[in-house]
Amino acid sequence: MKVTLFIPCFVDACFPKVGLSIVRILEKLGHSIDFPEELACCGQPAFNSGYWDEARVVAEPVLKRLRTAEVVVIASGSCGAMLKVFYPELFEKTPQAQAARDLSAKCYEFTDFLTAKLGVTDLGARFPHKVTFHDGCHGLRELGKKQPPRELLAKVRDLELIEMGEAETCCGFGGTFAAKFPMISTAMGEVKCASALETGAEYIVSSDSSCLMQIQGLVDRQRKPIRTIHIAEILAES
Repeated sequence: MKVTLFIPCFVDACFPKVGLSIVRILEKLGHSIDFPEELACCGQPAFNSGYWDEARVVAEPVLKRLRTAEVVVIASGSCGAMLKVFYPELFEKTPQAQAARDLSAKCYEFTDFLTAKLGVTDLGARFPHKVTFHDGCHGLRELGKKQPPRELLAKVRDLELIEMGEAETCCGFGGTFAAKFPMISTAMGEVKCASALETGAEYIVSSDSSCLMQIQGLVDRQRKPIRTIHIAEILAES
């Protein structure tokens, strides 16, 4: 299968290892990769801020470039929700409405693609650590994908998953929310970090690098003995 990989701008700029890990995994499974380097932002910041006209300007090149893709895999629940759930809403009653619906039908968040589309749960990975999982809001609430990452982690050798009490609680990032309401954002993140620390885990794992950036920043400032890692980085370990 030819997989078109959509790497969100913050992953490309700040967490390139996540994208490289996804490429290694998909190539290991025998798939070819198309990575459209000219695409960056999906338009979500403008969309979430209410600037839908501006969001369409950013999103239209994405629609055009991905129109002929066989399948699109997205390295983020947040941007995955944008393409799959919100593009049809953003382009409703426009000439691009059908293109948005067509794209939505072939978009997958990375862990969902492995488990639902490919039927793969065991990648032969090994990660000898205790971890706890953070459910990003978009992956959980918009895409409804709570189980795929857990199915994958369950097959990782020597990994112990310890669920935290606040697994489904927002980390407080929310993109522009963290910039507009920093004190509320920090308070929400501290609840998340405290819950993760209670498990005794060595790592906080998520499918969203944006959430992990928020969480890692808080634990670094508090000098807490826990680290963050994207699930793709674990699955690429052998």
